[in-house]
Amino acid sequence: MFKIGEFSKLTQVSVRMLRYYDETGLLKPAQVDKFSGYRIYSTEQIPTLNKIVFLRDLGFNVSEIGVALNHWDNTFITEQLESKRLEIEKIIQAEQDKLSKIELAKKDIQQEKIAINYNVSIKSIPSYQVLSLRRIIPDYYAEGQLWEEMSAFAKEKKVRVSDITFSIYHDTDYKEKNVDVELCVPVDKMGESMDGFVYRNTEPVPIMACTMVYGEFENIAVAYLTFANWLQEHNQYRMVGHSRQIVHRGPWNEENPDEYLTEIQIPLERRKNW
Repeated sequence: MFKIGEFSKLTQVSVRMLRYYDETGLLKPAQVDKFSGYRIYSTEQIPTLNKIVFLRDLGFNVSEIGVALNHWDNTFITEQLESKRLEIEKIIQAEQDKLSKIELAKKDIQQEKIAINYNVSIKSIPSYQVLSLRRIIPDYYAEGQLWEEMSAFAKEKKVRVSDITFSIYHDTDYKEKNVDVELCVPVDKMGESMDGFVYRNTEPVPIMACTMVYGEFENIAVAYLTFANWLQEHNQYRMVGHSRQIVHRGPWNEENPDEYLTEIQIPLERRKNW
């Protein structure tokens, strides 16, 4: 049996970490001296400590390590390692995306790049007869999978659809997760609604502010900022209803992202006393 300091030297794990593992319940001392309160450890605890250190170094947190220790067998641990690998890959990709944005920002600063100004126009949008699919999706990037479902359904049911399709965003504010989106495909005739695919008439919008966004989808955020400035200057209007987005040219019909063309539509109403 060893005091905590001795056990620390033998295992090359600091006293601070041993105390932490005790506090979190990962590795309790074999004994605690009832008079001095000293933690006492045994050699039988070294394999468990080695497992803790092994998982900690791979990025597992305390709760994950606790689960692994309670279910330690080759199959379970292999599955946990694979899950952690995928998690780390996502983190690496996110960090690489940040690095890419930093490099672009540096180039923009060096080149004194001028911000793009988007023209905002007002028009009336009629009601459309559409086949729609509305879902709560994890984030905006998952919208592509929804369009694949829509395409497959239309093909299976031999639905004649228009080339101009659009999305309606039903959330009242911007959400990073659990986005409420409805895909709309204009059709020449109504059919039978089924399995979440609904035939309906969209609401007409008397006053719709529209702006065209050229290039990669990242430019859309800048277009919204431009719209915010426009709305502040034209304060006789206020935002109402649900915004829409039409991708006239995108990944399915344009190889070069610089040539993408997206239309943002935001419904407005005229303020009273104007």
